[in-house]
Amino acid sequence: MRKSVVAIVGKPNVGKSTIFNRLVGERISIVEDIPGVTRDRIYSEAEWLNTRFNIIDTGGIEIGDEPLLVQMRQQAEIAIDESDVIIFMIDGREGATAADEEVSRMLFKSNKPVVLAVNKMDNPDMRDRIYEYYSLGFGEPFPISGTHGLGLGDLLDEVIKHFPEREIEDIDDDVIRFSLIGRPNVGKSSLVNAILGEERVIVSDIAGTTRDAIDTNFTRDGDEYVIIDTAGMRKRGKVYEKTEKYSVLRALKAIERSDVVLVVLDADSGIIEQDKKIAGYAHEAGKAVIIVVNKWDTVEKDDKTMKKFEDKVRDGFQFLDYAPIVFLSAITKKRIHTLMPKIVEASENHAKRVQTNILNEVIVDSLAINPTPSIKGRKLKILYATQVAVKPPTFVVFVNDPELMHFSYKRFLENRFREAFGFEGTPIKIYARQRK
Repeated sequence: MRKSVVAIVGKPNVGKSTIFNRLVGERISIVEDIPGVTRDRIYSEAEWLNTRFNIIDTGGIEIGDEPLLVQMRQQAEIAIDESDVIIFMIDGREGATAADEEVSRMLFKSNKPVVLAVNKMDNPDMRDRIYEYYSLGFGEPFPISGTHGLGLGDLLDEVIKHFPEREIEDIDDDVIRFSLIGRPNVGKSSLVNAILGEERVIVSDIAGTTRDAIDTNFTRDGDEYVIIDTAGMRKRGKVYEKTEKYSVLRALKAIERSDVVLVVLDADSGIIEQDKKIAGYAHEAGKAVIIVVNKWDTVEKDDKTMKKFEDKVRDGFQFLDYAPIVFLSAITKKRIHTLMPKIVEASENHAKRVQTNILNEVIVDSLAINPTPSIKGRKLKILYATQVAVKPPTFVVFVNDPELMHFSYKRFLENRFREAFGFEGTPIKIYARQRK
């Protein structure tokens, strides 16, 4: 079941980023008292009344022909298009301005639910002015203060009322769902076609041709799969044409629905910083990951080329040390046969369960090989462990004091679990808990 999406829009300098940071619980957006500081859409996740949703902070909408203003307006329009509910924020100290009325006309055209938030209403005496904002035509205005966090509960109560009813997907555990993510033009659509064996997806050399996620069901050797192609992720800070309606958020939605994520790299152009950031989305989501080095046919090779490239990948993606690396060419289909077995293996490991008695045998052996450390004269004691979840495999280790479980020893246990049970392609999580 996908999360609803909320976009915060309004003219510059009305406090959108301050509210965004309060809702997500951390300072992600840059907050500065200068119009236009937030120039791009910023995404995160928030929660209210046990309802999780994605939230977008946008650059302020300003009317004008200057390139920066046009770009900021386009970014806001894309965020509006992606959202289920819009928080329209205005500055309560200024009152409803001509610019606010211009923004309101844009929002009326969207046909999306709009909740009007009047920010900077710190002074209770200002609340008497709240009724003038009914003239904007969005119903009850909600007075709030981003600086002091006032009124946000009432605002969010109203926002989640407008979330669309979501049907829970009828997910068949026997069907492996995998998505392809990566920056534009690394050959994701060509790889989809190579996997499917037919021209089911349009392929083009123009970066950003795939503008939305595309689900394709197929059967291979009697097993069912769903492949999810996504728009290429571009570096934040670039401005995209409004007609493209491209979004990192769409790729994040695809990751949410996947069991396995293929991080596609371009062998010809090598690894860049953006590749690492893209891969980080899949890792943080706890998905099984396979690193796919595409366009391997374009690289001049000798007997050491693959090993050298693999070393570069391992060095650049140290947080994905569990992910297998597959070298192939989607165009020539060379080595394409090596990919599907890795997808199946990663999916199986992602859903793997370990019997408690066998897990604790590994714990005992691990303690014999590497006894637990002492910190400030106190020794860590591991009592027992159990697996509490899958996708990804998650373990709880019961100890005398969780504070004594150093990161390095937790890493040692993770390596021991991998040696004993495989887990190639999937992250695993280990939590230390004190036995009550």
